[in-house]
Amino acid sequence: MWRRISIVAILTVFCGVIVPAQSAEKQAAEKEEIPVLEDSISETRHAIEINGTRIEYTALAGTMVLRDEEKKPRASVFFVSYLRDGVEDLGRRPITFTFNGGPGSSSVWLHLGAFGPKRVLMEDEGFPLPPPYKLVENRESLLDLTDLVFIDPVTTGYSRTAPGQDPNQFHGVTEDVESVGEFIRLFLTRYRRWASPKFLAGESYGTTRAAGLSGHLQERHGIYLNGIILVSSVLNFQTLLFDTGNDLPYVLFLPSYTAAAWYHKQLEPGLQQDLARTLALAEEFAAGDYTLALMKGSRLGEDETERTARQLARFTGLSQDFVMRSNLRVSASRFFKELLRGQGETTGRLDSRFVGTDIDSVGERVEYDPSMAAITGPYTAMLNDYVRRDLQFESDLPYEILTNRVRPWNFGNAENRYLDVAETLRRAMNENRDLKIFVGSGYYDLATPYFATDYTFSHLGLVPELGSNIQTSYYEAGHMMYIRKKSLEKLKADLVLFYQSALPE
Repeated sequence: MWRRISIVAILTVFCGVIVPAQSAEKQAAEKEEIPVLEDSISETRHAIEINGTRIEYTALAGTMVLRDEEKKPRASVFFVSYLRDGVEDLGRRPITFTFNGGPGSSSVWLHLGAFGPKRVLMEDEGFPLPPPYKLVENRESLLDLTDLVFIDPVTTGYSRTAPGQDPNQFHGVTEDVESVGEFIRLFLTRYRRWASPKFLAGESYGTTRAAGLSGHLQERHGIYLNGIILVSSVLNFQTLLFDTGNDLPYVLFLPSYTAAAWYHKQLEPGLQQDLARTLALAEEFAAGDYTLALMKGSRLGEDETERTARQLARFTGLSQDFVMRSNLRVSASRFFKELLRGQGETTGRLDSRFVGTDIDSVGERVEYDPSMAAITGPYTAMLNDYVRRDLQFESDLPYEILTNRVRPWNFGNAENRYLDVAETLRRAMNENRDLKIFVGSGYYDLATPYFATDYTFSHLGLVPELGSNIQTSYYEAGHMMYIRKKSLEKLKADLVLFYQSALPE
């Protein structure tokens, strides 16, 4: 059973009739009048069994219009929410607002991969099955713990700017936080959830957004969160960008290089026995001798250079000659191409377990990310089928899974420096001392490596009692660790404990 609440966009059309009595002001106002957008929401009912309990829920799929103070539409934001039926006290039922990153990504990955009641069926290790693809019940959904709202920021998914509005007003660090924050405020108001425990869940640039929202929601709307889930984090962009003069990423990517080499059996026998032990050794080298060597720059002696190169080759699976010719600094883009060059293969960025092939093996850069290519088809097909078939939402717009239409992205005050929203998160935690943070990282993630995330959180500058509000977990998978079944199960188990810790007794 479902019902559809839909008011089609109304265009006010003026014919060319001259009305002498009209004032110049009225004529100008009518000339500037733009189409009126209204919310369009499909409501359906479903049930799922999670951990032996049958959960009946209502799904809302549709668009909510963001307006300015004069009530003129600015944008239409697409969302899918799952609300558990039969809840008597909404003040005790958590609600979690979820989004992915990019910037330019829809929420499809966390929606149909991790948290929603349906997930895209992949092989147990996360590799794709041949088409046609399938959706299955997600027994690891968070719906037993919390209501869920998956948000597609403006220009992603089915979200679009209103006619006459400039899309660039939504395409930036601050602009994005403000528009998503306004959607959250509006949803809490419309569905009477201001009293509910509130959570955010973001992945990749979505963690940047979540950290920004932690401060914005408190300061602008007085919305204090119970918890934030950060999947594959990037809060401090200095940890990721291989720029001349910035040696930090070379250090912080190293343990993830080691993990990739370990998975593909490119390390010496003594390092291939135990991943955890090998990564601990790589971390020790990265934070110790390797950091000191890079800090010396051209003052590094010949013997030290050779010794560092030997160790760097040992932990990356690359040749010592290649490491030397790279000036002891191997960027991620070079690593993707070099690790398996001898086999004529490349490694994935989002997940280094995936391999691909280029037109030849002599180039310096890969042609594509095989891990991204492997998941795009299944998730795109299943989302487009699911919203129409199950959620009964209709739109002829293309669902923008991951788009470049949001670029150039406005980095605002960070245009001439590295964006760092970790300080925003620290301030939010200081002001809201009950705010709990969950941080999940994949060992095989070469987009937002786990050691970079560890570095960021170890440099937050929190007092010890607030540092205990942060829960960290690691997975033997990549950026989307949940595509691997065992990692998805571990993620759910970790989040059960997280929600318990973040909710009042």
